[in-house]
This record gives sequence, structure tokens and C-alpha cells, in this order.
Amino acid sequence: MKFAFLLTQSLDSPSGLGRYGPLAREFIRHGHEVDLFALHYDWSNLKPKTYVDHGVNVHYVGQMHVRKEGSRKTYFGPGKLLSISINATLQLARALRKSNADIVQICKPQPMNTLAARIGSNGRPIFCDCDDYEAETNLFSNIWQKNIVQYFEDGIIHYVEGITTNTKFSMERYQDLGFPKEKLRYVPNGVERYRFKAQPDTTMLRKKLGIAESDKIIIYIGTLGVVSHPIDILLESYKVVSQVLNNTRLILVGGGEDFDLLKHLTNELDLDRYVIFTGRVPAESVPKYLELATVSVDPIKNDLIAKARSPLKIVESLAVGVPVVTSNVGDRNKLLNFGECGLLVQPNNTQALADGLITMLRDPILRNKMSVAARIQAEKYHWDNLTPEFMKIYDLIGTQSV
Repeated sequence: MKFAFLLTQSLDSPSGLGRYGPLAREFIRHGHEVDLFALHYDWSNLKPKTYVDHGVNVHYVGQMHVRKEGSRKTYFGPGKLLSISINATLQLARALRKSNADIVQICKPQPMNTLAARIGSNGRPIFCDCDDYEAETNLFSNIWQKNIVQYFEDGIIHYVEGITTNTKFSMERYQDLGFPKEKLRYVPNGVERYRFKAQPDTTMLRKKLGIAESDKIIIYIGTLGVVSHPIDILLESYKVVSQVLNNTRLILVGGGEDFDLLKHLTNELDLDRYVIFTGRVPAESVPKYLELATVSVDPIKNDLIAKARSPLKIVESLAVGVPVVTSNVGDRNKLLNFGECGLLVQPNNTQALADGLITMLRDPILRNKMSVAARIQAEKYHWDNLTPEFMKIYDLIGTQSV
């Protein structure tokens, strides 16, 4: 079979790294063909715009709804955003019409790719995969923007053959909207085995970051945006940790719209000498940063954003055997095998997060036990094991699953 993936982000975005790039490459490994049509955060300067990645035909056809420069993310004004969205929709639809794919796969139900799928499918079956609650996760300057996103995100139930989700919350949400349970399938995020197979030497990286061998490292890898990822709570918690344990460092790996705000907060909390902002790093460098870590952290609130997210940072930590401190919201308890691979603390609570981090940093026996359990648990979240389950959704139209 040949598939056309429609993605409104780039392949180096969290969704591209944690889901759609790996899925497409696994489809190729199972003998299928994939055209992946995507948008890019710096499309006008991107070269090349078309290439082949492990057999996947990648085509960047337009500008995405945000712009990224270095470690900072900026948003377009309403007028510019509308123009970009219309053009991106038309380009995705045009590319889809030219593709000879048998199946259209919407990757994240956003207005641009869902509308493009309907315009360009020419009667071909459409499927949708959801890896967030788009109407809650995205930042909007006007309520009408949120309403439009919600309309398209919910409206897919009327014309898709099947829906896959990466959280139980999203699966149940679509059931509540009236989508048949038998047309829904749950497949969490995962990692590609080859990315975490080697044990990288971290000597040069430690030297570059100015980290002593005796330092205990807390690491956060992800977007630096406080609405979806409350790093401000993490920084306040780390202030408590640094006062109790003076041989610790906090490394924040990633960029986002609140990069400068969080650096300013770090300064206000007098944590400049303890906190390292790396900015965005290449995907291939992530395992090396994780190898530095004593513990990784996923700070969250008990909100719809957290419930609808399957954190890539957690499964990446499992793959390297790094215990995680997070909260029992959404599927996180299951990801950590109900506390075997990390500590679950009260969400949106500075002191609780600090206490969890201190407990983990002080107890090497607990860490070692959780590290062993994490590597075992990670086997469930390798894409070579997840993809066959994902592909069963296509049985709904009589295609043969792998």
C-alpha cells in the first residue's frame, strides 16, 4: 500500500520526532510506500525542500503556523496567519492530489491538513492520528482561532475511516463525541531503537557544559513554553533542591516561545550558576544529553493539555535507563509501569516536585532499581513493536495489517 501523510509541522518537531517520522520509516520497513507532505517553520530558507529519508518521500510544501529562529519561537499576527494558513492548505491539497497514494493519513487534526485531506483525497479513504488536544495545546490570540481549531479537530469524526490516538484520554474523548469504539485504536508515542542503541561518550559534552563528574544532573528535554510545559514550576522547585543539595545542576534542553522569559526567571531566582540552557539541539544529540542525567523531569499541571499528551521525554528517558519524576496525570503512571521507573508527585506543586527530585537524587539504590526497570519497560515503546498495532487501524477498509 502507499500512504500520504499530511503533517502541519516539521520532522524535527516533537510530533515529527516522536511519532510521524518513525511511523513513516516503519511503514517503509514493512514494505509500504510513503509520501510525507509537511510544513516547515522556516520554509522560505529551507534547502532542500524535497528529499528521501530511509525510503520516505519527504516534501515540505509551505510555511507552518509559527516561525522558529534559533531557540526562539514566534507567532504570526491574525492577518498573516490567515494568509499562511490558506496557502499551506492549498499547497498540501495540491500535493495530495498529485500523489498516487491509496490512503490519506492526517497527522494531528489541525485546520490546514484536515481541510487539505478533504479537498485533495479524491475519494480515497482518510484516517486521522491525534497526539495532542489541539484546541487546548495551541496558543491563540483570539477565541475565534480556538473555535476554528476545535471545529476541525472534532469534525473529523464525520468523514474519517478510523482514528488512532496516543492517549487513553483522547480515545475516550472521541468516543464521547460519538465516534464508534471499534474504529478507534490507542498507540502511545515511542522511540526508534537505532537512536538509543549506542552508549555515547559524554566526556566532551560535560566539558563543554562545565559539569563536574560529581555533579548530579536533573534534565528536562522539550519545549520551553509555560502554558503547555510549566517550566516555571520546575525552576521554583529546583530552587528548593539547590538549597538542600549543592552538587546538582539543572539542564534545560530545547527552545520555545518562553525561552527568554525562563532565562529571566532563572536570573530572578538566583539560579544562573546552576541552570544550563542548551537551546535547541539536533535529535541525534538527545541520547547523549540523557546519558548525562541522574534523573529526568516532566513538570505538569492536572489539565487537559497534560491528559492528552504522551510525553516523548518520558519514553526517551526509559530508553536510556534514566528514572523520571512527573505526576499521575493522563497515561504517565502506565508509561512508568505504575511507579517502577520513576516517582509520581502531586501536579502543579512546587514543594512536591522538589521533594520528589530530592528523594531521587539522594537514593542511588532506588535510582539503580528504577534504571533497570526503565530499560525493560522501554521495550514496549520501541516503534518496531508499536507500528504493527498502529497499522491494524487500516483493517477497517480491508487492507492487510502487518
